[in-house]
Amino acid sequence: MIRLLDILFSFFGLILLLPVLIIISFLIWIINGLPVFFIQKRVGRNGREFNLVKFRTMRQDSEQEGFITLGTADSRITALGRFLRRFKLDELPQLLNVLEGTMSMVGPRPEVRKYVALYSDEQRKVLTIKPGITDYASIRFADENRMAGEVIEPEKHYIQEVMPRKLELSMIYVKKPGLFSYFDIIFKTLFRIFLRK
Repeated sequence: MIRLLDILFSFFGLILLLPVLIIISFLIWIINGLPVFFIQKRVGRNGREFNLVKFRTMRQDSEQEGFITLGTADSRITALGRFLRRFKLDELPQLLNVLEGTMSMVGPRPEVRKYVALYSDEQRKVLTIKPGITDYASIRFADENRMAGEVIEPEKHYIQEVMPRKLELSMIYVKKPGLFSYFDIIFKTLFRIFLRK
């Protein structure tokens, strides 16, 4: 049932949002140049890697300077990128991931291999279901980038403090991946995006 909902939401979402996707793509191309999309290897269900797609919000090759975004003042983020990130518009291309089946609308956010390698056996249980665009951890840590910019050692803070807490929250859905939790997370995510200050 959840796979059917994923297909319906992603398919009709892509159709309805097509004008928005085209406008954003055009703006990125005109203002920041190509490529329009940022494609990164992430670890999905059962530890398999897949290509996660986002709109590019940073300077080209910024990934070489680290995976953690250092707050809104991070010089790698473009002006347009800050706007897209604020309203989570950079995540919209992941509807393609959902449609192809490598992601779900709801599920633990997929990490890069570097951080997955640090998971404990218990934490690796998040890899037993498809990763998602949003989950309880995404809602709780919606301002994660800002938080990273407020600490001295962002990556260390992420590994020791943020990542374990995110995985705890992700496990809530992993343990009960039903329709109630699915819609609860979607509605709470929309509420968080549109009613944030």
